Amino acid sequence: MKDTISQQPELPSQKELIIEAGRTEGQYWKDLWRYRELFYFLAWRDILVRYKQTAIGIAWALIRPFLTMVVFTVVFGRLAKLPSEGVPYPILVFSAMLPWQFFANSLSECSNSLISNSNLISKVYFPRLVVPTSAVVVSFVDFMISGMILLALMIWYNFVPSWRIITLPLFIGIAFSASMGAGLWFASLNVKYRDFRYIVPFIVQFGLYISPVGFSSNVVPENWRFIYSLNPIVGVIDGFRWAILGGQSNLYLPGFVLSLILVFLLLISGIWYFRKMERRFADVI
Repeated sequence: MKDTISQQPELPSQKELIIEAGRTEGQYWKDLWRYRELFYFLAWRDILVRYKQTAIGIAWALIRPFLTMVVFTVVFGRLAKLPSEGVPYPILVFSAMLPWQFFANSLSECSNSLISNSNLISKVYFPRLVVPTSAVVVSFVDFMISGMILLALMIWYNFVPSWRIITLPLFIGIAFSASMGAGLWFASLNVKYRDFRYIVPFIVQFGLYISPVGFSSNVVPENWRFIYSLNPIVGVIDGFRWAILGGQSNLYLPGFVLSLILVFLLLISGIWYFRKMERRFADVI
């Protein structure tokens, strides 16, 4: 009887430990820093596993965007003869291929990140935001590797970027925010509704054709440019081209501002919805 009484006071302290673990909003963001080693581990693990047991390994990060660039150059540049803004068409295409592939890969990896780590999520506590963030970082590594193709194209065509190239990190940050915002939405929805594992590939494929990847957004009629910019990736791609192509590319400012606002709203709402659903992940995953 004494043993039973002595064990009862331990229950409140256990509840307090759960709160201390970071489930309160004030403690949660501090926990992101405390669990930074888990973030490094997940990102490094995914980088190693992605191309494990492949014949050419990380070269796939170069082959896929390169072949897509070749196809778009032939179809839009040679057959359709669309304008290239005064630069070699492969450079026009690849300057858009970089942010698009980063966004598409991030969306695909993020949407499945919680499901693929279900054993970890259902057993131990840590800020779940670590998981989709590490997936975006892995896609960013592919983005950096693919950038070597753009550098090689510039050397091949003797293309020298202007001073605008120093603004490229700003547009990379916008691309990262768009990828993170969309990824958080689909990661959260995919836990509860597994239909999204089929919806996301369709969105990625469809988005490739409605985004100005294989062509310049200047071919869109002027009265449709603002509506076209409701696709937030349009502003990201136009920003990349403005920075990389220099004076040969003009930035449609109203559309870019609209895309920037949409990216910001996408990121904020993605974090909000992810935090709202996070408490239920371990129960439904």
